[in-house]
Amino acid sequence: MTEIGIEYQTVLGLPPVDFVHLAADLGCHHISMKVAGGGGPYNPYGHPAYSMLDDVALRRRFIAAMQDRDVSISLGEGFVVQPFHDLRDEDANLDVMAELGVTRVNAVTMDPDLPRSFDQLATFVEMAAGRGMTTTMEFAKSLTVPDLPTALQAVGHVGRPDFSLLVDTMHSSRSGHGAEDLIMLDHEYVGYIQLSDNTLAQRNPVYRDDSIDRCVPGQGELPVVEIVAALPPVPVIGVEAPMRSLAVAGTSAQECARLAVIGARKVLHAADEIRRVRALGCHT
Repeated sequence: MTEIGIEYQTVLGLPPVDFVHLAADLGCHHISMKVAGGGGPYNPYGHPAYSMLDDVALRRRFIAAMQDRDVSISLGEGFVVQPFHDLRDEDANLDVMAELGVTRVNAVTMDPDLPRSFDQLATFVEMAAGRGMTTTMEFAKSLTVPDLPTALQAVGHVGRPDFSLLVDTMHSSRSGHGAEDLIMLDHEYVGYIQLSDNTLAQRNPVYRDDSIDRCVPGQGELPVVEIVAALPPVPVIGVEAPMRSLAVAGTSAQECARLAVIGARKVLHAADEIRRVRALGCHT
């Protein structure tokens, strides 16, 4: 049975220990996490920046909170291929992820040099594997890997069973891939799913400004139920629903996350019903 996790972006910079308690209070046992975060322009609550690489005490409190509340990290995030950044320099951050119990990390690329991006991803997958982690890669129209065909090229280039795709329902839709495309994917190509809803068309000139203000799953314009039903079942679907407008208007991170989780549960229930009907049709 697929469980619902809460992605780091959803809580818009909430400190790590507080994030653990929020997830547990909402009945979610999984979160995604970055080694360092908070602060920055996409933090409407004004939370301070943190670094679990530099702050060993915070790291220990975070681990203790996860153990106490039965919460684990379903996805380690924050690894980005960039033109002047070699992912081999991420050793220390991967070590922190391993200490936090992470078994899957995700990478994206913003390096316009596609062959270099693919080589960097292959290097990163090997580094993660050395720590007992599998790796996914996310594609989006705002990234160097903008669509599913290019993402599958990356999978072919890396050529390892511990490297697969992260499919975000918003990014996939905006890249032009609907349920009819995703249902054709071999199951081993999909390692993780992020449930996101929004308008189909980008509203703001800067993609990041647009994607940080999403909808409660099931209340946007995207066919999220059909997409989830088309994708293979995975152990955890992470709800990525940062709702900046609600946050700026005074809605707490806890309430935004609660709304997102309620919406996600409805989406997953509806997707399960589609799968059930499809399975019945196959046996008649």
